[in-house]
Amino acid sequence: MIVRGGRRLSGQVTVSGAKNSALKLMAAALLAPGVSVLHNVPAIQDVSTMREVLEHLGARVDFADGTMTIDTVDVTSQVAPYELVQRMRASIQIMGPLVARFGQARVAMPGGCNLGPRKIDIHLRGLAAMGGTVRSGHGFVEVTADKLRAIDMFLDYPSVGATENLLMAAVLAEGTTTLENAAREPEIVDLCKFLVSMGAEIEGAGSSTLRITGVNEMHTAEHTVLGDRIEAGTYLIAGAVTGGEVEVTGISPHVLDLFLSKLRSIGVQVHENTRSVKIWGDPTSYVGVDVATLPYPGFATDLQAQMMVLLSLAQGVSVVTENVFENRFGFVDELARLGADIRVNGNHAVITGGRALSGAIVRCPDLRAGAALAIAGLAAEGCTELRDVYHIDRGYERFEEKLRALGADVERSVAGEVSCPAT
Repeated sequence: MIVRGGRRLSGQVTVSGAKNSALKLMAAALLAPGVSVLHNVPAIQDVSTMREVLEHLGARVDFADGTMTIDTVDVTSQVAPYELVQRMRASIQIMGPLVARFGQARVAMPGGCNLGPRKIDIHLRGLAAMGGTVRSGHGFVEVTADKLRAIDMFLDYPSVGATENLLMAAVLAEGTTTLENAAREPEIVDLCKFLVSMGAEIEGAGSSTLRITGVNEMHTAEHTVLGDRIEAGTYLIAGAVTGGEVEVTGISPHVLDLFLSKLRSIGVQVHENTRSVKIWGDPTSYVGVDVATLPYPGFATDLQAQMMVLLSLAQGVSVVTENVFENRFGFVDELARLGADIRVNGNHAVITGGRALSGAIVRCPDLRAGAALAIAGLAAEGCTELRDVYHIDRGYERFEEKLRALGADVERSVAGEVSCPAT
């Protein structure tokens, strides 16, 4: 991807459906035989991978113009192979639904972005407590159960993945399951809404305590995926670093409360409407702030890299503390190639801001870092060449197209057809 900086972004952009919701909703469709329909599904690589997983299991999936139909009548396999799961960690979310409906699941150990060890111990401990027999070896995890039973479980950590997997398993378990210290992300609320429309009985969606009363069977349903708050934050920061005026629509500002508060503290002007957020500002007036990532409603780790670009432009010293993924600072060396002054000490990054960025060749190490480096290129003087941009395709729909609609000079280069001029 070639990014030519120096343009002030301006205009309106509509966010796509949330990646982190759509993938789990697709997995949840496995809980009931028949055809479920999902609207506002983003056309991204991770959705394509999850579609391949479902089709490998025997489901028939049609996807066009944001609407996906999933027919699970002929699901006959409960095995997710390494070739698919290695591409995307969210593939592990099929385990709960498969064990709940079919009594067994065999899933390769997950892959995805290299953000450090993200073990699935909580998932497996919960499924074992529900009556599942867990076996692992040769890169696979297998869970079998004649019938799942309800549990009362306090999660060691409010893991999004574990909350979702255990939630989907519990909807067909005998009795009432209570999950304490459950994750509270808006995407989990979205999953709960879909499950309830399928016949589940769930209390406490959006709180740290979920109570799920198991039912005998689930039925198919239709659902619209909520807007992607991470995509919204990405485009808002893109506007802020270029001194632009950008409005994102299709999102409730409430799901970005802390993020928007940090923007205001930096000096970005923020205006909220019911289903949109508008920002504008002058990068020369921005000041540094400290940011610490935490599970929702804390500052999202998926917006940490993008925020570090903004803080690199702000005057003063900022400290970013990463409390979720230990390898989330893997892109710092690439951002430094563009001129940022960042020192990393453990899970802390100290950013000395107020430095001008300049274009260079950089590599995208993961999804959010790729988006952040593209944003840095927009703020940089000259031309920036991003390599390994397939990471961006995993989570952003029509990324360059949306940026160009805001006035950015960005294009995809195939096999070196377009490149930055040699300097």
